Amino acid sequence: MSRPGAVALLARAPFVHVATTGARGEPMLRALNAALVDDCVVFHGAPAGEKMEAVGREAVVSAEEVVASIPSYFVDPERACPATTLYRSVQVHGTLDRVDDPRVKARALEALLAKHQPEGGFVPMAHDHPLYAKVLESLLVVSVSLERLDGKAKLAQNRTPNEQRRIVTSLWSRGDPGDAAAASAIVKANPEMPLPEFLHAPAGVALVCSPERADAEACASLLEGTYWNDRFTRDDIITSHLESNAWIVARSQADASIVASARAVSDGSKYAWIYDVVVAPEWRGKHVGDAVMRLLLDHPAVRRARFVKLGTRDAMGFYERMGFVASDKLPLRPYVSVEMVRAR
Repeated sequence: MSRPGAVALLARAPFVHVATTGARGEPMLRALNAALVDDCVVFHGAPAGEKMEAVGREAVVSAEEVVASIPSYFVDPERACPATTLYRSVQVHGTLDRVDDPRVKARALEALLAKHQPEGGFVPMAHDHPLYAKVLESLLVVSVSLERLDGKAKLAQNRTPNEQRRIVTSLWSRGDPGDAAAASAIVKANPEMPLPEFLHAPAGVALVCSPERADAEACASLLEGTYWNDRFTRDDIITSHLESNAWIVARSQADASIVASARAVSDGSKYAWIYDVVVAPEWRGKHVGDAVMRLLLDHPAVRRARFVKLGTRDAMGFYERMGFVASDKLPLRPYVSVEMVRAR
């Protein structure tokens, strides 16, 4: 992994493992909440016990995240050997340094709170605040420099391009939680891999089945001024994309900009609702919207739903080509659809 990627993994990890030795050289392993401050990983504890005894000693801080479990039959129909796990991991090798400066201690605890209690709800941490001065004085804060940091992303790079393609296709077909993101990560990590059929797109664009936060901001810009978003703020639009079960974007291969998007919310069984289908004006009429909708309808969260619904004022012809039927042409049901609007 690149250094920025490794640092980002360390920053988002819900906890880290710290391996070191005690006073008699015995091995120690602890799982701790941690944060990043001043190019160091920091954690805290009581100024007594094993952690205190380990101050000044060499240590390894590690964090990891599973990307996907790959069963053997994704690669070989008979042999068990190809079964594996895809993951990202990072290790920091350094010394456990005690932090004594109360200002740095306060910043370390503030960083921990920002990570694990981002909603706030407390008086801001300050080294000289009456609420915190004595606590900071008695608390142990330890740091390890990120100078010696290594990151590894195991994303099927050791497989042949055809095996990589098979794994990506199988992940998309299996559709377990996280499989779409895993498929997207493998495609990004292996640019020489033949493109899986489900990701085929019109010339000039690439389909992405697991977009990121920056993509949500770009989609919000595309959706500004649309009639169905006149009641929502830009932040509402961004959050709705990030919280959707399924979300597909088309990215320009020329400049990597987002040129089309569609998302869905699904219960995975009965209903899926499609929202915010949009194509940049300069890309309309080039079948980009068709490609995005095709992939969204094939997304595991959507394809498992018995009914797929959406609302439109002026694009019924587009959706009819994909199999949608206007509600006034469906059999009447013994209930009335209603909408609840809650004040904010």
